[in-house]
Amino acid sequence: MGFDQYHEPPEELSAETRTFARMATSLIEEVEAIGWYEQRISVEPDAQARAIMADAQKEEFKHFSMDLEFLLRRTPLWREIAQKTLFTEGDIVALGGEAEETAGDADEPEAPETGTLGIGSLREGSD
Repeated sequence: MGFDQYHEPPEELSAETRTFARMATSLIEEVEAIGWYEQRISVEPDAQARAIMADAQKEEFKHFSMDLEFLLRRTPLWREIAQKTLFTEGDIVALGGEAEETAGDADEPEAPETGTLGIGSLREGSD
């Protein structure tokens, strides 16, 4: 059964971009499988069946983690944001917002010390 994982003509995409798309699709499939196992485990009355499903889900955790690491290694900005958000303490939304706001700052020129961004005042008579 085929599916369309590209939003642009595949022949126009670089090999690197096609690999990225394949791995992103794999990541999505792994997290879907994790969710399916979670649902099955929650309703399965047989303890041995639950144990087998939990073992299978554990393997999906591994695959998801490997796919994610592959993508993060090839996307420095994504990795930077993830490092400031994952495996941390505190408010997840706040951490994510701070990570996004500061991401890539090392590559950008620094703003002037005055806090004016170097554009001067827009009001007459101001310094």
